[in-house]
Amino acid sequence: MKNIAALALLLFVSATAQEHKNACDVFSKISYVLQTRHIQPKPIDDSLSVYVFNTVVEGLDENHILFLQEDYEKLLVHRYKIDDYLKSGDCSFFSDFITTYKMALERNRQIASELFDTELPLNTTDTVFFSKRAFPYNKDISVSRKFIRKKIILDILEDVAKLSKDKDSLAAHLPELSMRAKDKIRENYFCRANAQLKPKEGFENNIYNRFYTAFCAYFDPHSTYFNYDEKASFVSSLITENYSLGIYVSQNDKKEIIVEDVVPGGPAYKTSKIDKGDQILKLAANDIEYAVSCTDMEAITDIVFSDTYRNVELTLRKKDGTIYSVNLEKTIMKSDDHSVYSYVLGNEIPVGYIKIPSFYSAFDNTGMKGCAEDVAKEVTKLKKHGIKGLIIDLQYNGGGSMDEAISMAGMFINFGPVGIIKDKDNYTNTIQDYNRGMLYNGPMVVLVNGFSASASEFFSGVLQDYNRALIVGSTTMGKASMQTILPLSENSNNQDFVKVSIDKFYRITGKSSQYTGIVPDVELPLLFESIAPRESSQPTAMLNDSLAESEEFRKMPLQNLEKAAELSRGRVSANKDFTEIKALNTKIDALYKGTKAPLPVSFTAVFDDVHATDTLWQKIKTIAEKETALNIKETTAIKSKDDFYVSMNEYKRKSIKTDLFIAEGVAIITDLVHLSGGQK
Repeated sequence: MKNIAALALLLFVSATAQEHKNACDVFSKISYVLQTRHIQPKPIDDSLSVYVFNTVVEGLDENHILFLQEDYEKLLVHRYKIDDYLKSGDCSFFSDFITTYKMALERNRQIASELFDTELPLNTTDTVFFSKRAFPYNKDISVSRKFIRKKIILDILEDVAKLSKDKDSLAAHLPELSMRAKDKIRENYFCRANAQLKPKEGFENNIYNRFYTAFCAYFDPHSTYFNYDEKASFVSSLITENYSLGIYVSQNDKKEIIVEDVVPGGPAYKTSKIDKGDQILKLAANDIEYAVSCTDMEAITDIVFSDTYRNVELTLRKKDGTIYSVNLEKTIMKSDDHSVYSYVLGNEIPVGYIKIPSFYSAFDNTGMKGCAEDVAKEVTKLKKHGIKGLIIDLQYNGGGSMDEAISMAGMFINFGPVGIIKDKDNYTNTIQDYNRGMLYNGPMVVLVNGFSASASEFFSGVLQDYNRALIVGSTTMGKASMQTILPLSENSNNQDFVKVSIDKFYRITGKSSQYTGIVPDVELPLLFESIAPRESSQPTAMLNDSLAESEEFRKMPLQNLEKAAELSRGRVSANKDFTEIKALNTKIDALYKGTKAPLPVSFTAVFDDVHATDTLWQKIKTIAEKETALNIKETTAIKSKDDFYVSMNEYKRKSIKTDLFIAEGVAIITDLVHLSGGQK
């Protein structure tokens, strides 16, 4: 029997060693791709080791409630050695991370199991403290046990507090409500714990993938590792038609599932109940209820999009605390014929408006046209309506095809250079617009915000440099790099891929928007402005630089643009809605960036904390949904018998009516027309 046990152990050790060897091989291939193809390769040294170590360890235990100090010290010996392991091809260090992490998870699960089996008080003398920085690791298991106990009680009280805004009613029924909440918290806790111990890709692979991803991120935030499943998921996201509830979901930093967007014309949209930002609390489908707090994003996405789950009941919570449920039946969601769309706006003069959600490209044999061609068609339609000016809306446009952005920029300048591309060998290539003339030569405004990135920034920079348009809104993201996805081997069954940054693009002045973004000519306050995803907030973002050379080009006269910008600034400073947004942003910044006060673990304190921001969220919703008096005219007849197109048109019109940036864009175009001696 001993010989059999020894043989089993030997086989296990041998299999583990082989897995580590395979992981080391992937690690080495990732390193080779990044070193040979990345626009700014970095040396494999101690700095990389420290970054990868810190990123992985913080990802495993962000709040320092899982590992004890002795666990951390066991891992700490590897902090400066990962580069050496990679160079030597020795990845046995993975064993320490795998065993230490698994042991910590099992230990905390056992502590929680014991605590859930005891009677927990609902009002205690304990206090939970909050900090922007992680607390030190606990040295004693008893301290961890005490914290887990406080956290469980806090979670129970928060769950009860979120049931209603009526504190007295909840307090009167606290004992029975807390029992149900305890059962729910227990189920969610062990569901999460089991998911961590048995991830879909396997426990060891989960650790390997964390290291691969951190390694790529060291080079820049946009380089990343894809395993086969992640690559497949990325490809499947390109499918244009599927069964859907008509919502997109994401996971926030609290691991909550949030409605990212509601698709016009879809089942969710037609309820008139579900809003962007609502939190999904639970889903029920095929007679099974899913606890969202422990269901992974892949499973939730499957429930939302797969035709296996045709009828789904959602329970959601709005930001003001309101909880509601909806029953949805999936339908096949079809793409709009044109992602780009246009309207004629304005009460005084006709102003063309074109929304560009992304710089999508044409695909062979699909009949799909590229973004630039679609914009050209919309401009042609708008000119037939006699527009006196044009607004290009790039808000929330995260980029896409640079070829489309280049083509589109050429439509609005006479001719000349539009940008400069530089590769890892410092070879530069000037991109030219050789087509003389403009598709449209009237006054223009380009709208941007902190979510406008990459190709959007390229296009905006060209029009700003040529004085072709006023750039209006808030500073853009600051991403001026281009990526490609490369396999790690040439095998047909390749399982591993790297998305790597291979080029940087510059403005024709030689300057770059990388890190700094495009600064608008007229800056407008945007809700949640300071927490928009800036490139400058990423620790490994490539810094801003400039080229020594610039290109010769002919600018358009600036005089009217400067005068219109000055008039706009005066109008914005006097606008009560913009003033309200600034005031709300101050409160939002305090909420997200301020240090939260210590919270007593009692029902009264927890209820007050949960509902402390209800009024703020209601004010945010009110200002975000307030409609302007803009007149909107369709450029294309709406198919009145097609529910999808009717809903889509309704959604687009509402988006325009509630957008202060668009209203100000129309006002600026009106000023530009008057300043040029146009229509009075």
